[in-house]
This record gives sequence, C-alpha cells and structure tokens, in this order.
Amino acid sequence: MKQSKLDVAVFTPAFIIAAAVAAALILAPIESQAWASQAMSAITNNFGWLLVIFGFGAFVFALWLAFGRYGQVKLATDHADKEYSEVSWAAMMFSAGIGIGLMSWSFVEPIYYLSTPPLGLEAHSTAAYNWGHMYTLFHWSFVPWTLYAIPAVAVAYRLYVRERPFLRISEACRPVFKKQSDGALGALTDTLILLGLLGGAGTSLGLGVPLVSELVSHLFGVEDSIGMRLGVIGFWALLFGGSAYRGLKQGIRWLSDINIVLAIIVVLFVLFAGPTVFILSLTMNSLGLLLDSFAQISFWLAPITGDNFPDNWTLFYWAWWIAYAPLMGLFIGRISKGRTIKSLVLGTLTWGSLGCMTFLAVCGAYAQHLQLTGALDVSSILGTSGIPATVVAILETLPFSTLVIGVFTLLSFVFLATTLDSSAYVLASISTKNLAGDEEPARWNRVAWAVILAALAVGLLVIDALDTVKASTIMLALPLIPVLLVLFKSLLNQLHDDFGRQLAKPELVVSTKHSTNGKGVKNDN
Repeated sequence: MKQSKLDVAVFTPAFIIAAAVAAALILAPIESQAWASQAMSAITNNFGWLLVIFGFGAFVFALWLAFGRYGQVKLATDHADKEYSEVSWAAMMFSAGIGIGLMSWSFVEPIYYLSTPPLGLEAHSTAAYNWGHMYTLFHWSFVPWTLYAIPAVAVAYRLYVRERPFLRISEACRPVFKKQSDGALGALTDTLILLGLLGGAGTSLGLGVPLVSELVSHLFGVEDSIGMRLGVIGFWALLFGGSAYRGLKQGIRWLSDINIVLAIIVVLFVLFAGPTVFILSLTMNSLGLLLDSFAQISFWLAPITGDNFPDNWTLFYWAWWIAYAPLMGLFIGRISKGRTIKSLVLGTLTWGSLGCMTFLAVCGAYAQHLQLTGALDVSSILGTSGIPATVVAILETLPFSTLVIGVFTLLSFVFLATTLDSSAYVLASISTKNLAGDEEPARWNRVAWAVILAALAVGLLVIDALDTVKASTIMLALPLIPVLLVLFKSLLNQLHDDFGRQLAKPELVVSTKHSTNGKGVKNDN
C-alpha cells in the first residue's frame, strides 16, 4: 500500500475557500448577509422539490437496504467481530451527528412554531401546539438519520468488504467513477464534500457559540460580550483540537461516552422535575400525529399559499443533514466494521431517532407547558431576546436551576466538541491521499482544520444572523445531492456484482479472496 500523504489538490482549494469565506464574513458582514439571503431564496424557490424528493427517497432506499435481499451482508471479511460495543458505537454516532444543534433547538423550536405554525394553522392555537411539537420530532428523526445511514453503508462496504481501505467519498464512488476517482472528478468530489461539511459545521458553530456564551455569562454573572464569545471559541478550539489531535479512540470515543451520560441526566431531570404526565401525553400524541401525517409533511412545499414555513425550516433541515451526510457516512462507516447492513441501517435509524426524539420531546413539551400555563412567556422572550436568552430563562424555571444550567453548559461544550472533532478528523482524512481505514490522518492536518473551523465561528459571530447561517448550509448542500446519488449507485453496483440477485441468508459473510461469480467479492475497482 502506498504511503499516505497530504492531497494538495483537495486540501488547498477547500482550505483557501473556507478561509476566504471566513474573511468575507468578518470583513464584509452586511454584504455577506445580503448575498446569502438572496442565494437562499433562489435555491429554496427553485430546488425545494428536489430536496424533499431526495429526503423521502433516501428514507425508502434505507428501508430497502435493511429489509431487502442484501440486509444480512456482513460489513467485514470472514467472521470479524464488531470493533466497538453497541453502547460506544451508538454514543459516537449520536454525538457526532447531532452536536450543539440539539441543545440550541430542544426548548425553542416548538415555540417558534407557535408563532409561525405550519399548514396555515392559526398562531398560538391548540393545533399550533400539537403540530409544533410534532414537527420538531419530524425534523430530527427518520429522514435525517437515513441520510446518514446510507453513505455509512457505502463507505463501510468499500472499507471492509471490498477491502479498499481509503477513507474518502471519491473512493466509495469508484465503481461509477472508475479511474476518474484518482483524477479531477475525484478531487472535485472530495472538495465539494469538504466545503459541504464546513457549511454544516459552521451552522453548528453559529448556533452554539451564542448559546454557550449566554450560559457561561449567566453562571458567572458577567456580561455576554464579544470578548466572552471569542473566549468560548478559543476554549472550544483547544477542546476539540486536542481531541482531534488524540485521535478516534482516545479522544472522540471518550468525549462521546461523557456526552451520552450527561444527556440522559438532563432529559430525566426535566422529565421528572417538570409536568411528567403532560410531557408523556404530548409525546404520545405527537408520535401518532407524525405517523399519520409523515407522507404529507415530507412533501409539503406550499406552492399555492406561498407559506414560508417549508423554506425556513424543513428545507433548511434537510440541507443541514445533507451537508453532514458525507461526514457521517465516513465516520459511521469507519466505526461499523463487523456489522451487517441491516444492523447498521436500523441501528443508525433507531438509536439516532430515539435519542433525538426523546430529548426534543421532553424539553419541547416542558417549554410548551410553561407557555400554555402562563408560568413563563417563552414566545415573547424568544421574539425579543433570541435563542440563548430563552434557553437560560427556561432552565431557570427548573429546581436547582444553577446546577442544571451548569450541567447544561458542560453538555453543550462537549456536544459541540464531539461534532467538531469528528468534523476535523474527517476533513483531515478526506484531504489525505492513500489513508488506510485503520490509519489516522496527520495530527497537524487535524489541528489545521480545527483552526479553520474556529475562524468560521468568529466570522459567524461577527454577522450574528441565523438566516445567513441557514443560507450557507443550503447553498453548500445542494451540490452534494448528485455526489450522494453517485455514492448510492456505487453501492448498488457493488452489491449486484458481488451477490447478483441471490436472496439474503441468515448471515452472509463474504470473502474478498475470490473473483466475483455471484458468490465471492471483487477485490478491485
């Protein structure tokens, strides 16, 4: 195997573009904000139909992979065991795929929908409460996690079945790209992946920095200033840069395990300290509404009424998940050795959706209960003071609020760190040529990407505009749709070549030591 080295053709353009975007945000915030808003409107108006088709189609395709003829194909040669336990695997997957977004939106997203409800409902009506709570679960569950699962299968298949141990999307696309995976087409693909990932990570930063800064300011009784937020960014850069420097097993898994424990503590405390029966009842109501309305809301774009809800929320979320899908494909695929296609898909879908829906259902129902009973006018606070101040105000209503805010702050720090160190790890992996699946990219490369992510955070801090953050995500996600379609096609080509149309067996363990004849697996392109 050739020695791994920096891929200049991929690293240089992506790094320069990312640095230029960060500089534009810092030096020309007003112009950047106006341009981003125009671009977002153009994309959602012209390509919203594509985003919803892609999201729903990916969901159907993922179910077919799990329950179809190839579901029992094992993502390993011979009888290799799983590399990670179910708990550690689920913790790393969940922490990498969610990050600070869950902390930012868990209390406030259903409150946003009270004022601007979907489907033309009356604001602050009973229906707005019901649909607002349900829509939050919809945006964070089935479709997002299937968008992560399919690329993960493609990457893991390439790594552990075809034994092409190179952690890059261009390599996973080789069955379609052929020799062009090593040429300009492969370099362009990996560059688009890097830029999309930077957009997704930038969204997490744009949401996370103000929230944690507000939490820290409240805890220590100091003013939430630019200096405070820059300090938060600096601390984060050290935290996730240090974790990325330590690598996958020593850094990322350790942080992920801490993450899950803290998240469970927060959810259980809010559930039992709050109106437990109301929270559980509203959650069951929302699950029924979601299952009953899933097809309708998956395709709702409001072309007649011109309702902005799909553009501002559903299309933004689908773009956010698409931007992260290659990262999660590479990351989940890397840690999924020894699993079957079915266990990978259903594990990702089940653990991811269950974790998000539990957190959002409990926290969202608690916030709605405060609004419904008049204990706290959450909607007014959100409208006048923004997300960070609203989250703090809600947390203050809980018993032992200072301790709760402290734990919530720590969880927010660690959640973003696990997402961003996974991002830095994958960014470095993609920009490294001939990197084997069991190798780790150079430490300086990981730290360099951690630095550029911090620079993007500073740029987003300067503009302080959520709409611009959303726009950047949608713009960078759109070019990734054809890349992901090629990735899906490459996976199908390999499965068909290796197994033909034979039906799944109890556990189909494959060998890469034979040329393909319907029973063996190719060990070539």
